[in-house]
Amino acid sequence: MKDIEVPKDGPISSRWGSDIAADMLRALGIKYVALNPGASYRGLHDSLVNYLGNRDPQMLLCLHEDHVVSIAHGYAKASDEMMACVLHSNVGLLHGLMGIYNAWCDRMPMLVLGATGPVEIEKRRPWIDWIHTSKDQGALLRNFSKWDDEPRSPEGIVEAFLRAARTARAAPRAPVYICLDAGLQEQALTKPVPVPDLARYKSAAEPSASVAQISEVADLLANARRPLILMGRVSRNPDDWDRRVRLAEMLGASVLTSIRERSAFPTDHALHAAPPFFWLSKRAKEVVADADCILSLDWADLNGALQQTTRSTPTIGAKIIHVSLDSLLHNGWSMDCFGLPPVDAPVLSGPDTFVGQLLPVLQERLGGKSRWDGSNRNVTPALEYSTDSAREIAPHDVEVALEKARASKKITLAHVTIGWAGDAYHFHDALDFLGHDGGAGLAAGPGITVGAALALKDSGRVVVSVLGDGDFIQGITALWTAAHYRIPALFIVSNNRSNFNDEIHQEAVAKMRDRAVENRWIGQRIDDPVVDITAMARAQGVDAEGPVHTVPDLEVAIARGLAVVASGKPYLIDTWVKPGYANPPLSRGG
Repeated sequence: MKDIEVPKDGPISSRWGSDIAADMLRALGIKYVALNPGASYRGLHDSLVNYLGNRDPQMLLCLHEDHVVSIAHGYAKASDEMMACVLHSNVGLLHGLMGIYNAWCDRMPMLVLGATGPVEIEKRRPWIDWIHTSKDQGALLRNFSKWDDEPRSPEGIVEAFLRAARTARAAPRAPVYICLDAGLQEQALTKPVPVPDLARYKSAAEPSASVAQISEVADLLANARRPLILMGRVSRNPDDWDRRVRLAEMLGASVLTSIRERSAFPTDHALHAAPPFFWLSKRAKEVVADADCILSLDWADLNGALQQTTRSTPTIGAKIIHVSLDSLLHNGWSMDCFGLPPVDAPVLSGPDTFVGQLLPVLQERLGGKSRWDGSNRNVTPALEYSTDSAREIAPHDVEVALEKARASKKITLAHVTIGWAGDAYHFHDALDFLGHDGGAGLAAGPGITVGAALALKDSGRVVVSVLGDGDFIQGITALWTAAHYRIPALFIVSNNRSNFNDEIHQEAVAKMRDRAVENRWIGQRIDDPVVDITAMARAQGVDAEGPVHTVPDLEVAIARGLAVVASGKPYLIDTWVKPGYANPPLSRGG
């Protein structure tokens, strides 16, 4: 990758406060630091370049603070490892807050570094250093981060980084924030500040269930006639993936998964009873309603899923087991705690830790026999394009085209549109799909894709994203970072020339008020003039083609795009789709 420089004077010893922060990043194993430059952390910037030589970690220059955060978010989604990102003073942090909230809702670890000051007023320049100094900068994100600190000494920097890493990496995971005083960064050291043995500051293992809880759940599942497993926020580990499959087969349980979460179970498995979804399909509702025992493995918004089958969730007759650590992060500021579900057996444990505990006990309960008779509950439809695909592209055609194109390729789908159907493109392993952006904040998709592609570079996997035009246009300059650092990824823009989700909302309101639904497009359409998305991509240094108008042309474009990505470069396809959704979203009142 570009931009790696070696200090001309050779190795040098730490002399400044910011050198200690750089030492800690390297000691913690941070490989990359995404940033958009700012004077508030000029000391840290110098330490990364002239002290560490821009290696371990390497800086990634971004053109906007949104992308600084979303790239770190995508990196964590693909690798399960924490990346660092740096935001300039309070103004940079304000820009990056939406991305941090996305990562918070997605429960992804991230080390966010900021800066303020100088705190000592005699060191401040007139005007600029005053408006960039905050007394409690962490307050801006304290409600949607796991921990924050503003160290006041070189030794405090060491402890802050140790605690931040341990906290972010422990389940349930989430972003943490360290604010570095500009004066402290530029303070000369008066004595050596050693980095302690990091083996003594590891994160604790994921909490597990008690013997009594395992026994209770094993009894409930062993006695169930129609068990259902909702697989939510689970591990990327291949062994954990295999154990989840074994659990479903042992019980003969139906399985449902969500497009909001990363791939959790093979979607073409005979026990996967409905395509993965944002909102429950008719088939998924039937599966939930039929179950007599539901095992939720950290399913986000469990009550919301149940509520789609009955408005009165406390009256549900099925026994419900909910395995999750998420309540440890609920703080009342955000409603990302969701509705309170009725639960017969609450288990405060990591879901895959729990599955590993449960399997041997359940196997003994069932006498070592599997309850699955081999019957197929998978209702995947035939792989077909829309009837007019030779003349126009329906949103679902993009999914079908990708499924046809991938053949034996290992593809990681980093992001999809809100109307993704999930019934054509199947997930076979834990890296096939990385889920949604967490907080539904626009502009995240491109940066998440770049971060995922960075994490999977040289892994043999191809990273592909299908992005809405509104999300993409807001996040377009993230592509410059992909081009600059030769990060290969295929960006497919599903371009309906509208903020179409909001057209549906305006139609719903018009219907409720008996007003003209024909006006739903006003203030929503991205047209007249048409945005030249390929020109925007090329302006960032990314090869692009389009607009593509037909499925035959789309198939050729995807093949060409995959070849370019395989050569080590990013590529974009502007795909014009007719307005609509393969899987319509929910709309209040309509």
